[in-house]
Amino acid sequence: MFRLLVQRLLEHLKVLDKQVDELEGQIVAWHRQNPQSKKLEKIPGISPLTASALIASLGDARNFDSGRQVAAWLGLVPRQHSSGGKQNLLGISKRGDTYLRTLRIHGARIVIHHAGQRADDCSWVNKVVARRNKNIAAVALANKNARTVWALLMHDREYRTDYQSIAG
Repeated sequence: MFRLLVQRLLEHLKVLDKQVDELEGQIVAWHRQNPQSKKLEKIPGISPLTASALIASLGDARNFDSGRQVAAWLGLVPRQHSSGGKQNLLGISKRGDTYLRTLRIHGARIVIHHAGQRADDCSWVNKVVARRNKNIAAVALANKNARTVWALLMHDREYRTDYQSIAG
């Protein structure tokens, strides 16, 4: 009787797995037709699924005043308890969209893993990993990428690895 139950559950799992593959194919097809989603895929750590989820959830980038607001909306910035001009930053808030935050952090972990295999000690990621642990570096990279996503969508630009901002 137990074998029959396990066999039925296994068949049900196979059907669900097939449905997930079909839905993932539909999402990837939508991603290929959306120029904004394709633009975000060029950022390291952002897959077609993550890019399409970001586009679908963010909507218009003009709804946010800054990249920090996007990162805060995703729950990737420290919570603030500030008064009198003195900033007191607490731990990462973990508020916002759990699914998007999870996708962003897992994408950042992949980037950190690949950056650790290369001997490029000058990269921003490797410098953060050297100072902090890999989990904190993953959240920091996810935060940085969320701000990059906002900037690309807001100013209608393409992602460039050699981009240097003009600090004023």
